[in-house]
Amino acid sequence: MNIQASVLALLLAPAALSAQPGEPVSEIVSWSIDATTVSATLTLPAAPGPHPAVVLVAGSGPTDRDWNSRLLPGKNGSASLLAQGLARAGFAVLRYDKRFLGPYAAGNMVALGGKLSFQTHQDEVASAADFLRRRADIAPGRLFALTNSEGALHALNAQLGGQAKFAGLVLTAPPGRTGKVLMRWQIEKQVKPLPEGAAIMAAYDKLIAKFQAGLPFAADPVVPAPINNLVASLYAGLPFSRELLLASAPALFASADRPRLVLIGKKDIQVDVRLDGKLFEDIQGEEVTVAYPENANHVLKYEPRPAAELLPAFVQQNYNAADRELDPETLKAIITWLKPLAFAKEQKGTGELK
Repeated sequence: MNIQASVLALLLAPAALSAQPGEPVSEIVSWSIDATTVSATLTLPAAPGPHPAVVLVAGSGPTDRDWNSRLLPGKNGSASLLAQGLARAGFAVLRYDKRFLGPYAAGNMVALGGKLSFQTHQDEVASAADFLRRRADIAPGRLFALTNSEGALHALNAQLGGQAKFAGLVLTAPPGRTGKVLMRWQIEKQVKPLPEGAAIMAAYDKLIAKFQAGLPFAADPVVPAPINNLVASLYAGLPFSRELLLASAPALFASADRPRLVLIGKKDIQVDVRLDGKLFEDIQGEEVTVAYPENANHVLKYEPRPAAELLPAFVQQNYNAADRELDPETLKAIITWLKPLAFAKEQKGTGELK
């Protein structure tokens, strides 16, 4: 793998963000998965279709269709901003609520209670792709996934399972390391400066070992309450939590057989351009591109402050502030990479790209 110079040069091309005439239009849509219902927003270009389309796949936790998290203040979600930017460039964009969120959450959880797993999320990705392919205004062979953080795992699983059949995948801020390693790294960065930091991490490691061994949870008095609560939440999220701790996005990524773009912002403090990015760089192939936008944070917002000044609690409180905009370099890189694939000619009668 190398960071293709031609792709990086194209980031400067003025035509990369060429807009369609008129403003995009959005509609609320829904579809069923067994006894559950998925609610979503479909944003369409103003020009007539059929359009190439992008499925947006959210990151971890209670993150909704707009990529807002109920754990963080604000509603300036990156996915809604991405949808507008991509639609202006000619793409239909579908963004959906995970089934434990949104208007159908209460009824869905009756069916899903105690059963949340990687398969749950994989089914959502696959069903979103299937929903788009059934629409006359969507070009079925020009469908792409654009993921954030943990969402990469679910889109890759759907692709490798043969359900999604994406023509390409854009993975933003994907975890290169396993969930267990990444979570420990994130916690250690925050507690290391404390006098008792080493003791906290040792106690935390014991809590995780007990979880993986199937032993019951008991809060450790050495560990701060938020970290005890985090470990306790792993028990509440079974079987999904066990899968997340062990999952490897690069292993899945290496097996995918379509063009793949990885973007990790240099202002991202939840994954790391060196520790995570290199694991994707090491995967060889002409269809693999990795790039590191200078000022993008974890949720693709523009972050002007130096990386050394970015503290986890302060930064995450500002992810959804009303004045936060998408990082323009990241949006341009996504559209520049997608356009040659999305507007290539299809093989006659197959819906597949040449």
